[in-house]
Amino acid sequence: MMPRKKASNPDDGAAPTFEEALSELEAVVEAMEEEQLPLEELVSHYEKGSTLLKRCESVLKSARDRLELITLRNQDENALDSRATTLHAAATPPEATELPDDTDDDDDIRLF
Repeated sequence: MMPRKKASNPDDGAAPTFEEALSELEAVVEAMEEEQLPLEELVSHYEKGSTLLKRCESVLKSARDRLELITLRNQDENALDSRATTLHAAATPPEATELPDDTDDDDDIRLF
């Protein structure tokens, strides 16, 4: 089991993890939907939610890009392996087929 990353403290200036940002975004949306907030607080919540949404989208895009890179790298490795196998097979001479022993000339037909 991998150790969990230490949760960042919102006061230390570090960007929240995806899970932290998503959880906080859900709380902001719920507060805006459920509570009767004054306009100024609604705008403040909207602003905070917008920032959290950008963070979530950024983390998701980064993860998607990393996965695409891994996929491309694997495809390239598979293509190289396939090419190397094909080149190796082409460079290897076929096994010599044994010709029958021509010591018994009685049954052979010769043209020359």
